[in-house]
Amino acid sequence: MPKIALLQMTSGIDPAANAAAICDAAAEAAEQGASMLFTPEMAGLLDKDRARASTNIVPESESPVLEKVSTAASQHGIWINLGLPVALEDGRWANRMVVIDPAGRVAARYDKIHMFDVTLDTGESWRESAAYAPGEQVVDVADTPVGRLGLSICYDLRFPALFEELGQRHCDAISIPAAFTKPTGKAHWHVLQRARAIEASAFVIAAAQVGQHEDGRETFGHSLVVDPWGEVLLDMGGDGAGLGFCDIDLSRIAEVRSQLPSLANKREIPTSRSQ
Repeated sequence: MPKIALLQMTSGIDPAANAAAICDAAAEAAEQGASMLFTPEMAGLLDKDRARASTNIVPESESPVLEKVSTAASQHGIWINLGLPVALEDGRWANRMVVIDPAGRVAARYDKIHMFDVTLDTGESWRESAAYAPGEQVVDVADTPVGRLGLSICYDLRFPALFEELGQRHCDAISIPAAFTKPTGKAHWHVLQRARAIEASAFVIAAAQVGQHEDGRETFGHSLVVDPWGEVLLDMGGDGAGLGFCDIDLSRIAEVRSQLPSLANKREIPTSRSQ
């Protein structure tokens, strides 16, 4: 039964400080017997001031955060799911999740598909697409400690078709790292995470940003692990950063899929057409 660790962070505008926190967490997670560490969306840098952030967002191959975290993964023999922004060749950025294996190699990468372009009643306005290019590939990676792992990021959570596809790919677990706002988190975080786990008949692992950040935003926290039946196995709350642990019983996946074979029973829905 694999043991995983979730790092709930209050990432700031200094990549070096964020990398140090992730590397410390990797060391502690490995010491406590975890085989994989999950970090939140934008764990390497969280800065809504795009002019300032531009000096710290570099191509993946030049990322000091990725270099340091990859070294930590190989030093401690642990898988790490790392969230960080990267610069693309066309001048835009990608909101990326990188899966690092225990040898420190990149085993998979996923760029967030759905851009967070919203205006909330609180006055918060976010236009992710103004700087970030949406990803175009659904990604899963085989043979991780939690089996076949599907990748998603934050706002993707609201688009069930992505999770249906990951379910059809027979993912055993789906990573949903996030930096959810407080208003949307209070309203929808728990119910959507549970729904995605149930729909995909898979574990959901959602490491989250929390608290008041240097760039002025406030995030919801409540890093979660949800089993394929929709039961919350871990909820790290919204009061602060820290490291949480959870044992993943992979036999639970087959049990749930045998009781409720919704993926196998799926049929195409006929659409009405006007004459």
